[in-house]
Amino acid sequence: MDQSYSNIDISLISGLTNGDEKSYEILFDRYYKWLCNYVYKLTNDATLSEDLVQNVMLRLWEKKSSLKITTSLKNYLFRSCHNEFLMYLRLQKKELHALDEIKWQTLFEMYNQKEDPIEADWHKLESAIEKLPKRCKEVFKLSRIEQKKHKEIAALLGISTKTVELHISKALRFLKTNVSGLFF
Repeated sequence: MDQSYSNIDISLISGLTNGDEKSYEILFDRYYKWLCNYVYKLTNDATLSEDLVQNVMLRLWEKKSSLKITTSLKNYLFRSCHNEFLMYLRLQKKELHALDEIKWQTLFEMYNQKEDPIEADWHKLESAIEKLPKRCKEVFKLSRIEQKKHKEIAALLGISTKTVELHISKALRFLKTNVSGLFF
């Protein structure tokens, strides 16, 4: 039985190196499921297993005229799939290493920044609030910073709640145009 397999392998390899599509189809049909099952045992991922085996089979067709198979076809294909899996692992490791480097570089840059970005934004906001007209600034601070209700502010400053609302609207419009992109 081993002899018939090797005769079939010899025939398939010969047909493949001569560009015979039928030999390639037979080879594909004969080994594809076995190879997928083998690679699945390595990856535990059916889709990845099929992708890796398809890569091997594609490369086999692309390099058909220069094939030098010294072992059985079955051994050659299984070894090729194993090597494809190892290449995949190396690539994954490189990608993880690159992501790790980016993460550490970002952390380093954030740590070494002279000023905290949130603190810088807060300073811009405080500066803009200081540019508000006196009464408008007073109402805005009581409302937004001290969290007082409109009625409390009106009673405290001796103005109507409608005027409180107008001052707050005016302050928000001013801040939105002068400190765009921060908190609004």
